[in-house]
Amino acid sequence: MEPITLHTERLVLRPFEERDEAAVAAACDDPDIQRFVPVPEPYTLKDAEDFVRNVSPAGWRDDTAYNFGIFTHDGALAGAIGLVQLRNAERQAELGFWTARDHRRKGYTAEAGRAVVEWAFTALEVERLEWVAQVENEGSRAVALRLGFVEEGIQRARIVQRGTRRDARIAALLPSDWGYGFRTPYLPSQQG
Repeated sequence: MEPITLHTERLVLRPFEERDEAAVAAACDDPDIQRFVPVPEPYTLKDAEDFVRNVSPAGWRDDTAYNFGIFTHDGALAGAIGLVQLRNAERQAELGFWTARDHRRKGYTAEAGRAVVEWAFTALEVERLEWVAQVENEGSRAVALRLGFVEEGIQRARIVQRGTRRDARIAALLPSDWGYGFRTPYLPSQQG
């Protein structure tokens, strides 16, 4: 897919560019991000260069991940968000995100998430978005719940972080949760 840019009232969501590398390195060297996001520790400028120049563009090119930088209108990096674990044949993806320390608790990640979810449901015709995070990641959970994700439970030993298996919450968001239909017929269970 050709990379795109999305706009919200306060934000610009765009693919990362080389000019963003220092800001990505600074943001991802935060212990709070490293605790929950599978990034190198310590996170160096070289790591940011590899992500910006190689990993992120390859995701767009190969339709495996669509990553956006979240930028305020004045150009500050507020975080990152993307559709990862793309399963195009099944019309499924996982929504992942992190927020830079100085931009937490401002609603930026939820605002960016609304734009990405809308794009996923309308332009990509995704029929199931998943959110997965370590049980202890309450900030990520709060964003997912604000977006309307419905928790489906805790999966034991789902995530390997820093060489240790950890339990994870999983939640899903369907197009019907946002008033959209399915391209593939959906027959919900009558149990539960």
